[in-house]
Amino acid sequence: MRRFSVMTLTGRAVARVKEIMQNNPDSAGIVIGVKKGGCAGMEYTVELAGDDISGMDKVEQDGACVLVSPDAVLFLLGTEMDYEATTLRTGFVFKNPNQTSACGCGESVEIRPVPAEALQGKK
Repeated sequence: MRRFSVMTLTGRAVARVKEIMQNNPDSAGIVIGVKKGGCAGMEYTVELAGDDISGMDKVEQDGACVLVSPDAVLFLLGTEMDYEATTLRTGFVFKNPNQTSACGCGESVEIRPVPAEALQGKK
């Protein structure tokens, strides 16, 4: 049993995830991941959880369920997920201690994974 959470959620993120779950009752929540792309090298991904959520880390908070893609865990460890609605952008935002830079458009980031050995001390 895991004794720490890969990510944390702000109250705004919890509210938005719960809204998404209510509008999609067949989904177990949302899946957060990373993929190669953009001018800085990587992009965060957000999608509805499918049927197979085995092997994913689960972050549950106040009725909201966020799953972390297995290949993204080392990139997202310690990340705080928020949700913001501004004049120019509405969506999830990530405060990631592993992020080393971002592009000017804000759509892609450079992220260094946490060394796997660092997880051995987390309990």
